[in-house]
Amino acid sequence: MRYEFSFRLLCKITTFAEQNIKLNMIHKNIKLLVVAVLVGLAVWQFTERHIGNGIFILILSLIVLLFYFKNEILIMTLFKLRKQDMDGAKKMLDKIKNPQGALLQKQEGYYNYLNGIVVSQTNLTQAEKFFKRAIELGLNQREDLAVAKLQLAGIAMTRRRKVEATRLLNEAQKLDRKNMLRDQVKMMKQQMKKI
Repeated sequence: MRYEFSFRLLCKITTFAEQNIKLNMIHKNIKLLVVAVLVGLAVWQFTERHIGNGIFILILSLIVLLFYFKNEILIMTLFKLRKQDMDGAKKMLDKIKNPQGALLQKQEGYYNYLNGIVVSQTNLTQAEKFFKRAIELGLNQREDLAVAKLQLAGIAMTRRRKVEATRLLNEAQKLDRKNMLRDQVKMMKQQMKKI
């Protein structure tokens, strides 16, 4: 009877999660609620001396907690971008319908950053909005912030806004500690002399 109850509850939770993932992203607070319910269920299993069930449910709660801090769709989008599959990356990003509700602030920054990279191939106006929003929300790594500012400098340069492009280029150069963007910065500075 006890096993049947916990198994049914676990099936209902996973079915609910699968349906929400197919239809829409799970709200970040619902993820925390699922973690709390799973931890409570694990504690109940431990008190009933079902240690194996408790450990399994605790591991499930840790997986859900991991996906609270590291969004699974953003990770999949990064893999798509690594393979240069821009259409697949855009489809993955489009699965996030409400980024403010489903993502943490830094995750929302990376959502805008990745959208900016994908959209920059086709629409510079929209890419500029995405990059500005990503910088506003913040990015964890300085290199990502440098790339976003470098992209914004390139967009400003194509629009003949030389002062803004110079400022963004200098900021990107300061953020690039490992000199990974040195060649792109030099190339853009040479192009700016022609403007």
